[in-house]
Amino acid sequence: MVHLYYDSKTGNVQRFINKVVQITGWEAHKIGPGIEFLEEGHLITYTTKMGSVPDITSTFMDMHADKIFSVTSSGNRNWGKNFGLAANAVSENYDVPLAMKFELSGTMEDINQFIEIIKHQYNDSKRGSKKLDIA
Repeated sequence: MVHLYYDSKTGNVQRFINKVVQITGWEAHKIGPGIEFLEEGHLITYTTKMGSVPDITSTFMDMHADKIFSVTSSGNRNWGKNFGLAANAVSENYDVPLAMKFELSGTMEDINQFIEIIKHQYNDSKRGSKKLDIA
């Protein structure tokens, strides 16, 4: 079973996760104070303040980075070079491979791409190459 840990402020990541779970049956856990960390998994977050990692995501990663296989982030292409930068920062700061970035709540193509990345390029493997990034 794949476990997805996510942070969502405006609902974009929540909508993305809902679609992924509906298609795959994977388990999703919204991170926040008091979350019970169940199993190793993948992190999906959002980018805030023109390229920053949300505080809840940083706190979660401070405690659980060694159990996270990959990071994915939503963003807004209107931010130009700052698009999805939270994923880059998490990847670099916590030594976690970057899986992908998607805009807002993602398209069906983004959702299918994410599922394929997790299923075929990283599911059931340990934290390995940072070359996971296809974003």
